[in-house]
Amino acid sequence: MMDEQFFKQIFWGNTVKQYCVFVVVILLGLFFKRLVSRLVSLALFKIFRKFAEEVKVDTFVALLLKPIESFITFCTIYLAINNLSHPLNIVLWHRSKSKVEITIGDCLDKVFLFLIILSIFWIILRIIDFIAFVLKHKAAITNNRADDQLVPFLKELTKTLICFLGFFVLLGFVFEINVLTLITGLGIGGIAIALAAKESLENLIGSFTIFLDKPFTVGDVVKVDGIEGTIEKVGFRSTWLVSPDKTTIVIPNRAMIDGVLENVTLRNYRRVNFFIGLTYETKSEDIKLILAAIEDFLNKHPETKDGYATFDNFGDSALNIQVIYLVVNMEHRKYVKIKEEINFKLIEIVEQYRSGFAYPTQRSVH
Repeated sequence: MMDEQFFKQIFWGNTVKQYCVFVVVILLGLFFKRLVSRLVSLALFKIFRKFAEEVKVDTFVALLLKPIESFITFCTIYLAINNLSHPLNIVLWHRSKSKVEITIGDCLDKVFLFLIILSIFWIILRIIDFIAFVLKHKAAITNNRADDQLVPFLKELTKTLICFLGFFVLLGFVFEINVLTLITGLGIGGIAIALAAKESLENLIGSFTIFLDKPFTVGDVVKVDGIEGTIEKVGFRSTWLVSPDKTTIVIPNRAMIDGVLENVTLRNYRRVNFFIGLTYETKSEDIKLILAAIEDFLNKHPETKDGYATFDNFGDSALNIQVIYLVVNMEHRKYVKIKEEINFKLIEIVEQYRSGFAYPTQRSVH
């Protein structure tokens, strides 16, 4: 019975004019939100036209279309509902002592204010994404790889600050919380928070240290505590590496600055050092010819430097020859191909001078 009376109150509590305005506003908002969103996006792009001359306007519109549509939708529904008398004036909560009443309309005001502010900050975040996209495009043109590393970091930093600002704006305008008092309270408990987030703070400080000290930039090949990979991104908490087998490795920034870091890209050469074992049947004259042929090949190779081979020691089942050379090319794929080429050549040289490669053997004397 009560539900029936409530329904009648809602239905008959509004005039025909109010219902007409409600329907018209809803329909206009839903039918024209895409058009209005595009027009607003194009108008905003004029602000960034000189800054983003090399970027197409469609990129900007695609980023802003959905958040502006959401903003228009929330505003449309809010304006349409506010043209109704019922059920907005129905009291949901009443406190007699303080004479405070909360109606359905008050609750809807808070909900839609929350959604509208949220959509505004969504638009701001998308604009930041666009600015970062343009800066990344410009950084890719320059020869300075530090720009490629700095742009994503500044993007994350700015978006984080905007999110914090949005959070405090929501607290102040929607929940009517005194933000200054809240910040003061957080300051008192700041030590406890800092201790609880000790590792996160260390990683954040590590990211700033990386940007200031510049031990590497995006695209460099580094080796950290035995882990080798190409720097892909430096974030707030961690650095992303891509290993030679295309595996993504995430290392905390604290480990990047505290651990032993080797920047392979800054090296001019890669050193190769290994042993080959010749059979004990190989004559000393042939060993000398093999050593001379290996050194001659390494010295004439265009991609190697300071190469040499020596008769190192007598092994249990082989005459051990040490081969050392430097590879000029730093690119990993090219580096392993050069090693492969030299290894095949070593097989040819050993076979050419009537020797062979030894393997573990055991001889018995009768």
